[in-house]
Amino acid sequence: MPQQYPEEFKKIVEQLAELKNTSELMMDLAYSSILLNSTELAEEVQRLEEYVDKLHTDFELRVLTSKFTNEEAKGLLGLIRLGVAAEKIADSAAQISEVILRGLEPHPVLKLIIKEADETITQVRVTKKSKLANKTLREAQIPEETGMWVLAIRRGEKCIRPKPETIIEPGDILIASGYAEGVEDLKKLASP
Repeated sequence: MPQQYPEEFKKIVEQLAELKNTSELMMDLAYSSILLNSTELAEEVQRLEEYVDKLHTDFELRVLTSKFTNEEAKGLLGLIRLGVAAEKIADSAAQISEVILRGLEPHPVLKLIIKEADETITQVRVTKKSKLANKTLREAQIPEETGMWVLAIRRGEKCIRPKPETIIEPGDILIASGYAEGVEDLKKLASP
């Protein structure tokens, strides 16, 4: 991309990454809301969908109002299309979570798919006495200890997509996926 606009291009790429990451989180949370029958997670998906709608609009406006040459702008078409795809994924996640919010039973095929899957999703609350409390996700080594991967952390009213440097706080609810054998290990770590 153009050398004379590195900051502008960097912001476009950052917004696209945020769109992608948020839509991935939404899909994880939408399936989790069905598996755990959680209206809280389903509501979080709906909240994030509104956020993605605004972020997507801001992203497209930034691309459209940037001062790239015609030749440089051609390279941005792919980014716009990726943004549209991320927004469609977010919309799909919102539709999935509506099953829980409407009080409907998931389709029997969906229940069977979830039941037959090798991986499972669980949520655990971190207590004050937990070995995980006040450690970063990296320090906690949850995947190494349990085979489970933390998809999201519910902290109060917010649901966050954790990074390796995210500190796990007492009271956090970890939403994790992995093989069923790791669920009990994760529960023991979170709530000894």
